[in-house]
Amino acid sequence: MDGNDGLFLIELNPPNPWDSDPRTPEELAFGEVQITYLTHACMDLKLGDKRMVFDPWLIGPAFARGWWLLHEPPSDWLERLCKADLIYISHMHSDHLSYPTLKQLSQRRPDIPIYVGDTERPVFWNLDQSGVQLTNINVVPFGVWQQVDKNLRFMILMDGVHPEMDTCIIVEYKGHKILNTVDCTRPNGGRLPEKAALMMSDFAGGASGFPMTFSGGKFTEEWKAQFIKAERRKLLNYKAQLVKDLQPRIYCPFAGYFVESHPSDKYIKETNIKNDPIQLNNLIKKNCDVVTWTPRPGATLDLGRMLKDPTDSQGIIEPPEGTKIYKDSWDFGPYLSTLHSAVGDEIFLHSSWIKEYFTWAGFKSYNLVVRMIETDEDFNPFPGGYDYLVDFLDLSFPKERPSREHPYEEIRSRVDVVRYVVKHGLLWDDLYIGFQTRLQRDPDIYHHLFWNHFQIKLPLTPPNWKSFLMHCS
Repeated sequence: MDGNDGLFLIELNPPNPWDSDPRTPEELAFGEVQITYLTHACMDLKLGDKRMVFDPWLIGPAFARGWWLLHEPPSDWLERLCKADLIYISHMHSDHLSYPTLKQLSQRRPDIPIYVGDTERPVFWNLDQSGVQLTNINVVPFGVWQQVDKNLRFMILMDGVHPEMDTCIIVEYKGHKILNTVDCTRPNGGRLPEKAALMMSDFAGGASGFPMTFSGGKFTEEWKAQFIKAERRKLLNYKAQLVKDLQPRIYCPFAGYFVESHPSDKYIKETNIKNDPIQLNNLIKKNCDVVTWTPRPGATLDLGRMLKDPTDSQGIIEPPEGTKIYKDSWDFGPYLSTLHSAVGDEIFLHSSWIKEYFTWAGFKSYNLVVRMIETDEDFNPFPGGYDYLVDFLDLSFPKERPSREHPYEEIRSRVDVVRYVVKHGLLWDDLYIGFQTRLQRDPDIYHHLFWNHFQIKLPLTPPNWKSFLMHCS
């Protein structure tokens, strides 16, 4: 028996995965590495003779109908996507995995190589149901270099807070690292490469229904405004500190360029104030000497030039004079009519759909009673809509609230979105992050297990409504 018998030796500081097989940075020729911003979290990277695209959301809404693009993408966006050698999609949220965008791409290049991390909930869990034909999706393990050619490799890393769904990426070309932390709350558990050539991350905030969609109790307009202001400032300071700690040569704030542009969401648009990228960049400049880039659609950063001389006037080429930067119209019609098509579905002629759906969802044995109310655009009860209680302790559907002590939530949801989500077995992010609900809760407690289940852990296949309707007839 040796002296270590019964002891577990824990390596507190395991080596960083990107330090395996380190490369010495080589000098880059001008034009060799170019990064073009398209919109939101979508970047088009030219890396030698290879092209890589991040998170293409270029048409349509995200989160049902709650988010729309702030920036007008370059008119050649589809050609750019078609020319890509590979696409990285960071996670399953629809402002990063945009099925309307991928549908257009798949009609021209169904075999385009797409890379995603090996998350607990597969990024493309809903591919079959989406009807989008993509034949070359590659799921890769975390923390392992993926070699593209002799000069180019990339590594996908998980988020420390949401490892079941969020990822980030390091792209390395001739020893120069590009770090994209996307939406990660704590990318790779806080362990990231220092002195990257270029770092990009989210910055804006506002990607949640809280607190704008809440009412009752403390949720006055004044409280919400103060909370939002404080949270945005906290996020700004965190991002500035992260940049100061990691010391990239260049930093770019992105992945926050969305707007609640549908007229029905005017209140959200006015309340959900987001961080200004210029404000963040000014804060960074005050704290350290990192060069910052506030991207405009179609602008291109030449990494070789910027690393050699950040003051080079050719280092960042802005879009031509007169290029439209901000969208001023959105094609609401087709997307809203798709959602609305669920309202009259045969499923909802039978009130037993409620039991069928929540049984399928599989959340129970939790002391929470929820009242679900279907509403019109303005969150008033939808004429002829459903208004019912779900008791998650025993998964029953009582006519009145039970006499025992229980936490209570009231969730009002726009009928088109909630029925579309129910019919297709979609995650409740479309409702909650998409601002399609109004909520009240008593007491004022966040029920993590409940929301986490409906936002991340629902079954991977939708309810079997065909079988349900056969039994109803």
